Amino acid sequence: MDDMLRNSADGTRLSILARLAEPGTAGRGLTADDIAARLGVPLPAARTHLRLLTALGPLRPAGQDERLHYRRDEIRLAEVTQLFEKGW
Repeated sequence: MDDMLRNSADGTRLSILARLAEPGTAGRGLTADDIAARLGVPLPAARTHLRLLTALGPLRPAGQDERLHYRRDEIRLAEVTQLFEKGW
């Protein structure tokens, strides 16, 4: 899974997942604005990465519109990782 997330994204998606696992962040999640600021990427790029990670399953958004907070879905993240480790 690391390769899939690292390729074509220059590690940005892995960085997002890592930021969302940090103490204090894991419980409340981060908004797209938070991610953009912490990673130093444009907001549209952060939103694109967050949408992709949400579609893949490792992230779960909560809230409304501009105030969506993204959190890691640890169960789904483990399932997706296992699929890629098996050569999916």
